[in-house]
Amino acid sequence: MAPGNPSGVPSSGPDPHGFDPEAMFAAAPVAALATVGSDGQPHLVPVVFAVHGGAVYTAVDAKPKTTQRLRRLVNIEANPRVSLLVDHYTEDWTQLWWVRADGIATIHRSGEQMATGYALLRRKYPQYQRITLDGPVVAVEIRHWSSWHA
Repeated sequence: MAPGNPSGVPSSGPDPHGFDPEAMFAAAPVAALATVGSDGQPHLVPVVFAVHGGAVYTAVDAKPKTTQRLRRLVNIEANPRVSLLVDHYTEDWTQLWWVRADGIATIHRSGEQMATGYALLRRKYPQYQRITLDGPVVAVEIRHWSSWHA
């Protein structure tokens, strides 16, 4: 894995101005996960995540929800193609940027991928020392990176 490329997915790396899309993505605290259901209806939800070995991991945790059978999981079961978007907005428009990771999602309800996802999320988010991780892990194998910056 190249320095500054936490995903391991081939990329052009940092540009001449030092903007490193994959590193900016990995360091962000939250992303928007985009899925599409079997009816073609798009669905967008904020998620916490961690990047490792060409994949992005997110999980259903114990924060209050009406169900663990969330729309994002139903949609991924119907159509595993997803996008994750991280963006940075500030009043200084010379500092704007976004990074999108497109990939194929799989849902893990047990096993090594689930344990890996939990470990990565606990490492990135201290809150998970107090919040139970007990739901499925979504692992997104990144196929393509897109980005823009001012």
